[in-house]
Order: sequence, then structure tokens, then C-alpha cells
Amino acid sequence: METEHEERTGAGRRPSVRALVAGSVGNFIEWYEFGVFGYFATVIAERFFTPAGGGTVEGLVKTYASFALAFFFRPVGAALFGRLGDRIGRRPVLILVISLMTVTTALIGALPTYATVGVLAPWLLTLLRVLQGLSAGGEFGGAVAVMTEFAPPGRRGLYGAWQSFTVALGLLGGAGVAAVPVSLLSEAQLNAWGWRLPFLLALPMGLGALWLRLRLDETPTFREQEPAESLPARDVAWAVALGAGRVMGWAAAGYAFLVVLPSYLQTALHATFREALTATVLANLGFAATIIPAGLLSDRIGRRPVMLTGAALVAVLAVPLLDLLQNQSTSTPLKGLAVLLAGAIVGLMAGPGPALLAEMFPTRVRCTGLGLAYALSNAVFSGCAGLIITEAVKRTGNVDVPAYYAAAACAVSMLALFRKTAFNGTAGKAGGADAGDRPDVGNVVRRH
Repeated sequence: METEHEERTGAGRRPSVRALVAGSVGNFIEWYEFGVFGYFATVIAERFFTPAGGGTVEGLVKTYASFALAFFFRPVGAALFGRLGDRIGRRPVLILVISLMTVTTALIGALPTYATVGVLAPWLLTLLRVLQGLSAGGEFGGAVAVMTEFAPPGRRGLYGAWQSFTVALGLLGGAGVAAVPVSLLSEAQLNAWGWRLPFLLALPMGLGALWLRLRLDETPTFREQEPAESLPARDVAWAVALGAGRVMGWAAAGYAFLVVLPSYLQTALHATFREALTATVLANLGFAATIIPAGLLSDRIGRRPVMLTGAALVAVLAVPLLDLLQNQSTSTPLKGLAVLLAGAIVGLMAGPGPALLAEMFPTRVRCTGLGLAYALSNAVFSGCAGLIITEAVKRTGNVDVPAYYAAAACAVSMLALFRKTAFNGTAGKAGGADAGDRPDVGNVVRRH
């Protein structure tokens, strides 16, 4: 027998679990691809951005520039698909973005290289990265809206955390798949065609995700919302800017420690590809281990306390942890523990982050608002992370740059987490509120 809340919102166990899986599977594919791209950044740089006589670092910088460009199209995708999601529904948008994401990822695995088509190769790769950025921008807002709007009472933090958890699963999946050709193929085979296989694998994964989303219902929160006056553009813009500030530490630290780390270890600390891949797997294991507990804890004590703890720990420990990696006298187990801890701290911010963003915006602007906040933050502080860190290390010779970058971003996030939006107290009216300083009030059920 369903409870009154389940009857009114459709947040019973079956639809909510279905929404959880269908919402998070696209995020898995997105971050699987970004992880694979990061792991093979040095190979891609050589195949697409380094003609004969070009330098390795120069090619890597160009690769990360392409990486960053895709992120700058995320806000465009968030605005475009988010607006559609707020007007016509979450479900059709999620179907559209997973289709676009799947096709573009698979095509990267089939692209001709610089040796085959010359200067056209990097332009084709960049075009596909732009299309991925558009689809990824629409993915986050729609998926988080679906997962949190289907969440049972008092479980928005837990359900939203699964969106972040699939980031870890996607990066770990990318690492695992990347490790197969690295282990089984020679270096020549890997550089010639082995790097393509993980990208091509996105096609069957995407078809599975599409099947799940075709079976998904529209969220009850979207269906039941009442017509309302337009919200002041100034209030929405402030909430978007504040949301971006709140998650910028998560974005910067996450990319510095989880994606940029492999190439950084190889170019700055002269680690082997296998050593860098192992370190990244450990960081992502630590990241994955704390996300769900952090989201669950945020349902009990509030989003802000958990996220503030993570941001403060990054600000304080980033430099000491990186120093451990740089110190040649540090034992291998201790280095492994350092990267594991770095990932775990980022998880404290990533767990409550999706629910915090969802609760900052009323239903009628939720897809657009939370998608834009997340996309803008990631465009600046994630997409540019590899480019900024690589170029800064190249110019200054200071190998502590990744730690300074992550610590500074987290310090700003701490300040943003203490500010409030213009939508405080609207949970009962619009299905969302800035509930980051208290338990899951955003799940208050509006009675007609």
C-alpha cells in the first residue's frame, strides 16, 4: 500500500528507483568519456595536435584547449536544453541529450588523425567536443531534476548523490577500460588504434541508456506544478551565480585530482603511464567511497555543513598532499593513501552538491537554473583546469600549481556557501528552496 506522499507524487519505490537509474546512466557515459579523454590526453595530443616536429607539452596544451572549449559550450547546452526541460518536460530532453552524447563520443573513436587528414583532424575533434559540451550541459540539469523530484521524503541528498557517484563510476569505468588496451597492446598498437576502443564502446552503452530513458515517466513535480507568474530575472541570475560559486571548489578540485592528475604526473613528475593511471584509480576510489555517505549525511544535518567541511579540507590539505607525491622519499603506500584521501575529500562536496543546487531553484526554472550554475562552474574551473595547470607549470616551473588552484577555488566556495538566494522559504510553493543550511526541507509536500 503506497503512502499518501507516494500516491500524490509518484515517489514510490519502483518509479523512484527507475528514475535514479535512468537519470544517472547518462552521467556515467558523460564522465566515462571525459575520463578516457583525460587518460589518453598525451596520446590524443600526439595523434591530433602535434605534427612532425611539435613539442609534447605544446600538443598537450592544445589538447586541453579543445577540452576547455567543450566545457564553454556546456552553459549554452544548459540554457538551451534546460529551457526545454522546464517548458516541455524533463523526459524528452534527457532522451535527446543521451542520443547526442552517444553519437559524438563514438565518432571520436572513428576520427582520422593528423597524419591522415592533416589540419582537419584537430578541427573535427574540436567540433565533436563542442557537441559533447552541448549535450553534457543539458544532461546535468535534466537528470538532477528527475532524480530529486522523484526522491522519497527526506532523501533528496541521497538521490542527488547518485548523480555524483556516477561521476566516480564513469571515471573508474574509463580507467578500467583504458587499462585493458594499455595492458594487452604494445605501445605502437596503443598509439595506432588501441586508444580508439574505449570511445567506440560508448555506442552500446548509450543505446542501453536510451532504452532506460524511453521507459521513464515524467516527474510528478513537473506535471503537478501550478501556473505562476514569471520569476524576477535578477533573482534567478543571482541564484545561478551563487550556485556556480558554491560548486566551483568541487569542480576545480575534482578535475585537478581526478582527471588532470594522470597527465600532470607524467609531464611534471615524470611518472609512467601505468603509475599515473594507478594513482588516478585510487583517487577515484576515494572519491566514490564518500559521495553516498556525504549525500545521506546532508539529508540529516543539511547540505552546507557537509560541503563546507570538504571545501575547508581541500583548502588546508591540498599543498601537503601534493608535496607527499613529489617527495621521492615518500613510500608508495603513503603516496597511494594521499591520492585516496584527496579523492575522498572531493566526495564530501560532490555528494550534497546536486541536491543543494536543485533546492536553490523553484520547479519552473529548476532545469535551467541548476544546469547553468553547474555548467558555468565547470566551464571555468573544470574545463580550464588542464590548460591552466599545464601552462602554469610550464611557465613557472612550480609543481605545486594544482594544489594552489584547488585550494583557492574551495576558499571561494566556502564564502558562497554562507550566502542565501532570493528563493528562501519557497519549498512548499514551488517545489524547491535554498535548503542548504538545514535538512531536506525541499521535500515538503504541497497540499492542494
